[in-house]
Amino acid sequence: MPKSRIRKKADYTPPPTKQAAQIKLTNRSWVAPVMLAMFVIGLAWIVVFYVTDGSLPIDALDNWNIVVGFGFIAAGFGVSTQWK
Repeated sequence: MPKSRIRKKADYTPPPTKQAAQIKLTNRSWVAPVMLAMFVIGLAWIVVFYVTDGSLPIDALDNWNIVVGFGFIAAGFGVSTQWK
């Protein structure tokens, strides 16, 4: 049986990537305070609505004030996706 030829060139090694040098670390120190502020504002909005029997924070919205409060809370969860 014939003998196989020996490889004359070196195995392929990919060149070092520049991606490691291009990674930019961003400062996301704003995420936690904004997230917590949204949670607190939403909770306070709902609590004020219930404590004042619906006359505050915005009387014209009636029960939609609850939706606004939960909207702030949902926005807080949305901001939390940026936290690393």
